[in-house]
Amino acid sequence: MPRKAPRAASAKEVAALLHDAPFEETEALIARYGEDPRAQVQKAVSQARRRHEAQKAERERVLGMYQLQDKLAEGGVALGVDEVGRGSIAGPLTVCAVALPQEPIIWGLNDSKQLTPVRREALAARIAEHAIAIGIAHIEPASIDATGMAIAIRMGMAQAIEAAGIEPDAVLIDGNPVHVHPREVTLVKGDARVACIAAASIVAKVTRDAMMVAYAEDYPEYHFDSCKGYGSKEHIEAIRTYGLSPLHRVSFCGNFLETPRLF
Repeated sequence: MPRKAPRAASAKEVAALLHDAPFEETEALIARYGEDPRAQVQKAVSQARRRHEAQKAERERVLGMYQLQDKLAEGGVALGVDEVGRGSIAGPLTVCAVALPQEPIIWGLNDSKQLTPVRREALAARIAEHAIAIGIAHIEPASIDATGMAIAIRMGMAQAIEAAGIEPDAVLIDGNPVHVHPREVTLVKGDARVACIAAASIVAKVTRDAMMVAYAEDYPEYHFDSCKGYGSKEHIEAIRTYGLSPLHRVSFCGNFLETPRLF
């Protein structure tokens, strides 16, 4: 008995296949269905082509971050350092140091400020899974008040670098010179240009945000879970109503209270 020819995929099935295809398979599917005359398929092919080009550009951006990392470390181990919470009026300054291997590539790395909270959480999990080393330090509000932000940042970076527990070939820092390590290299907007600095910015942000959400349970009136310690309208109104908590940076809050009150 002759075999039945396999059923051809419907236009709806082809469209779904193109929509759901991983990056590595999209080009082959576009080539396969590029001449299909069905209107729904042609629409799906056009959308897949645009999506693939955008993904390709994004991957090239991330590959460039790894290439610059490798260049600055001269092929050795680069430790990226970044901080979060510099402009906050409550909560710690959090500094993170991360060393990444060249493989596997963590697609999507970017300055943490350019990412959604959900995307940051997912990337932080991948960074934790694949990083060579991670070091985290927190400089508490009282120390920031006592020393000033510049010294607090230097202290935090030194502690995070030590906590990473490795001897890097280069310490790559976002921003201007800090003079915290003999192999220090600083880059303006480094968190958007170098893979390990981007990773450090993501881990620092996710870590500090989680701390501020936890602090909101103890101090719900300040809305730390939403403002993360920054000067939102609700946060400032709460300071004027309730005074300052032990988490506030007194030196940052002079404009909100004539005489700061502490719990």
